[in-house]
Amino acid sequence: MCKSKKVPIRMCIGCRERKPKEDLVRIVKNAKGEISIDKKGKADGRGAYICLSSNCFNIVRKKRGLERSFRCKIDDKVYSCLEKELEEFE
Repeated sequence: MCKSKKVPIRMCIGCRERKPKEDLVRIVKNAKGEISIDKKGKADGRGAYICLSSNCFNIVRKKRGLERSFRCKIDDKVYSCLEKELEEFE
């Protein structure tokens, strides 16, 4: 009898859909307060997950989803940098 490995599920902060962790991108805020995309998914800090679609990112930006997730004010420059990094993923 073979047991299948449990697939971790995370919620996108944009569309609020639950998806396998591997289908989402992790955005992390480290101890220094720097916000960046965690390409390997193992960086230290508080994380939030988002779909690779630009539509989800626009929702997060409009509704300030990262500010709620990280409990801090986030400058528009940070959103712009994250948007450029996400475009490289697609």
